[in-house]
Amino acid sequence: MDLNSRLFDSIRIKPSCDEPKAAAEGVCESPGCTHPGLYRAPKGRKAEGQYWRFCMDHVRAYNATYNYFDGMNDAAVQAYQKDAIIGHRPTWAMGVNRTGQAKPADEPARDWAYVDPLGILRGEGVGDARRRARQPEEPRKPRHSATVRRALDVMGLEEGADSAAIKAQYKILVKRFHPDANGGDRSFEERLRDIIRAHDVLRGAGLC
Repeated sequence: MDLNSRLFDSIRIKPSCDEPKAAAEGVCESPGCTHPGLYRAPKGRKAEGQYWRFCMDHVRAYNATYNYFDGMNDAAVQAYQKDAIIGHRPTWAMGVNRTGQAKPADEPARDWAYVDPLGILRGEGVGDARRRARQPEEPRKPRHSATVRRALDVMGLEEGADSAAIKAQYKILVKRFHPDANGGDRSFEERLRDIIRAHDVLRGAGLC
């Protein structure tokens, strides 16, 4: 493509409506001033979107004394600032519709985030928290007494160990801590007595 073609010089593009147009240069609107009004200054409250056209000196003087809240008392200023937080849009209290009427008492409560005007989901029980109210679960009770649980812990067994596991573990521990298996070392006698007592407790509880 030849960018130097004379055809490019004849192309004309229609300006878009969204493009900012150059402001028409008028005379400064300050009384007695004949300088060009190149700078805008807001006219103030109740004239939002309207501007004065001033020269540099007069727009500076205007801005130095400009006060949007001029003529308003403190209560009116505070009310304006409070409404400005929500963009001066109307609001309604929770539970009240736009007409100012409270929700009817017999209107079913819904706890889902979408609208169901035909009541199809409500008919199927979706979101009906009251019908599906769950009862608090009772705390789980231990299967064995504290003495039995201590005996199982001494033997290194879980609470759900069966008779065969208890007997097999007892034989292993007796062989491991018996003096004869440790070259006559009697330092493990206390541990061996604890294992024998724990086995007697489990046998007395009918677990082995």
